[in-house]
Amino acid sequence: MSEATPTTPAIDGATLLNEVEAFHRRFNVFPTEAAYVAVTLWDAHAHLLDAFDSTPRLAFLSPEPGSGKSRALEVVETLVPRSMAAVDASAAALFRSVSGVDGGRPTILFDEIDTIFGPKAGENEQLRGFINAGHTRGRVMYRCVGDGANQQVQGFPSYCAVAVAGLGALPDTIMTRSVIIRMRRRARNETVEQFRTRIHVREGNQLRDRLAKWAEAVQEQVTDAFPEMPDGVADRPADVWEPLVAIADAAGGDWPRRAREACLTLVKASQANDKGSIGIRLLTDLRDHVMIGIDRLPTVAILDRLNALDDAPWADFNGKPLDSRRLSRMLSEYVTADGDPVASRNIKTGGSVLKGYYATDLHDAWQRYCPPPPESPLLPLPGTENTV
Repeated sequence: MSEATPTTPAIDGATLLNEVEAFHRRFNVFPTEAAYVAVTLWDAHAHLLDAFDSTPRLAFLSPEPGSGKSRALEVVETLVPRSMAAVDASAAALFRSVSGVDGGRPTILFDEIDTIFGPKAGENEQLRGFINAGHTRGRVMYRCVGDGANQQVQGFPSYCAVAVAGLGALPDTIMTRSVIIRMRRRARNETVEQFRTRIHVREGNQLRDRLAKWAEAVQEQVTDAFPEMPDGVADRPADVWEPLVAIADAAGGDWPRRAREACLTLVKASQANDKGSIGIRLLTDLRDHVMIGIDRLPTVAILDRLNALDDAPWADFNGKPLDSRRLSRMLSEYVTADGDPVASRNIKTGGSVLKGYYATDLHDAWQRYCPPPPESPLLPLPGTENTV
């Protein structure tokens, strides 16, 4: 009679994620508890990419150097599958790596991403396109390959997990696809353990290997999951967070609750920091600072008040104050509730007729594009009370 083959004990997902989080806490000081949850779940999601329709980017950003971004990326590197540290990598090199020509699909880690997308970095549209396309499973980047007249169009797979670190902000197309961790310098009372490559890379890799085994065990469960998202999280933020919440649900324990709380915290933070396009900034300033309690206002009065706003771009807009022509051009990009472009109309005031704008024409754009208005309505600026 043959002896039964011993079975390998199942890995407890919640306990494993707790250990991964604890590993981060040894070397990283993140700004919020939500950040530890998000980064831990992102580490795990990199082992389960084929279970999801999209993969969120992870972005460690800060306004100043010395904020722990590179260290955070180093720790992530030890925990994800086939990590590829890409500093100033070309788009062509990434195409080849992700296509699997040189092995399995890597997890790409970009440090100093601001040198690629910063104001002095020149054009990086191919790289930007690669990072954007790689957010969605099945997307490919098409390029011509061959010599001279013997060229053919070839599609390169681009779906892969990407984490970045850098100063300032990233292009909007990448920011909206990312979990944003806004790093800051450690305070004097915040201490971390010294990260020693010869010791701690091995420890991180052991956790990585356990994450890989756990991922195999829950692959089918996660693939079929469509987790319930927190109220108010929809559209692109839901696309970003759905894989992380699904992993938390598969792990169990406190992770489902913590994941949803972290989701709400970081989504709200990203929305608060999102200034939107310059057009959305204009619409928001008109609603919150210029036309409060006013149903119409002449263009000249609108410009006076916009150009007088502190911490606004209008007084020095491309080198000179915003004028009526540029105001008209910017607002005409939006439409009224009837579908007509927003345009100035005649306003009778003080026995004369001036061109200006009506709040009713802007209301639809305010509803669709602007962030929620302040909870406490702002008072009208002096002299802007509606008298017409």
